[in-house]
Amino acid sequence: MPNQLQGKRVAFLAADGVEKVELEQPRAALEEAGAQTELVSLKTGEIQARNHDLEPAGTFPVDRAVSDVSVDDFDALVLPGGTVNPDKLRLDDSAISFVRDFVESGKPVAAICHGPWSLVEAGVVSGRTVTSYPSIRTDLRNAGANVVDEEVAIDGNLISSRSPSDLPAFCSTIVEKFAHAPTGA
Repeated sequence: MPNQLQGKRVAFLAADGVEKVELEQPRAALEEAGAQTELVSLKTGEIQARNHDLEPAGTFPVDRAVSDVSVDDFDALVLPGGTVNPDKLRLDDSAISFVRDFVESGKPVAAICHGPWSLVEAGVVSGRTVTSYPSIRTDLRNAGANVVDEEVAIDGNLISSRSPSDLPAFCSTIVEKFAHAPTGA
């Protein structure tokens, strides 16, 4: 349904090292459904994408710095993975506050692969059911999460997936869940 997300504003929070397909495919699915998306990062300019964490995969223009946005600007948040991307985000107070505020607002937050690392740093996974790339599951458990091995895990406003192979299920789930979220601040 091309207009299912008409009027929805979705932030993608990412930094250098973002896994290209984990930014591109969800963004395309949301835009195809009518959402307006913005790439938010640590600074304006461009971020460097990667394929399989190691191969350069081009750049993406940043729409706004995370220090210049608020949860009230968006209806939903997507946290793509790549190992370097969330490692950079978790060192930035503005990025972590944005993630924490988003989860606490009750608005939908979707994270894939290594994206849940930002949720750990924000202190919002305790008692929540999530999934992720296998290498960060211990971090999630240590932060109090109930970790499952499923292509998509949904717990309230948190949606998570394991890896790029889960992108079809992740994309269809976020379109569906974001469509049912209230629009506006």
